[in-house]
Amino acid sequence: MTNPYTTPQPPDAPPPAAPPTGRAAPRWARKRYVLPALALAFFIGIAAGAGDPKKDDAKPASAKPRPTVTVTATATETADPEPAPTVTETRKVKVKVTVTAQGQADGATTGGGDGGGSSDDSSVYYANCTEARAAGAAPIHRGEPGYAPHLDRDGDGIGCDS
Repeated sequence: MTNPYTTPQPPDAPPPAAPPTGRAAPRWARKRYVLPALALAFFIGIAAGAGDPKKDDAKPASAKPRPTVTVTATATETADPEPAPTVTETRKVKVKVTVTAQGQADGATTGGGDGGGSSDDSSVYYANCTEARAAGAAPIHRGEPGYAPHLDRDGDGIGCDS
């Protein structure tokens, strides 16, 4: 029988040399005995360590005398926190109202009627929306005193609307 761990030789090669006779078995043959012996020792060790548990552990916990524990709860009331003081800030604002009278256009009549317009429309003039808000007139609708196209940015007929 041939050794399965050797490489095959061509037919015209010389025969391999004989193994030395000093060894009793090859190296791989020793592993066949050592590994199963180690496994057997391992299982014997587990069996020896898994002996009967202590008989004291089988007793219920209530059978052993133990100190008693008493819990006392103390209820304390805490005072409601006081509300934070209210801070009121007052600002003083200077308001400058400019009133400008517009002259009549050429050819307009000075009498009543549709030609000249009323004196209320031209008696109030606001340079910007800040002045109109400060005077308490915002929002100003078209036809009211103080309305002007420069106060109506979106052209909807309401000046200083936002």
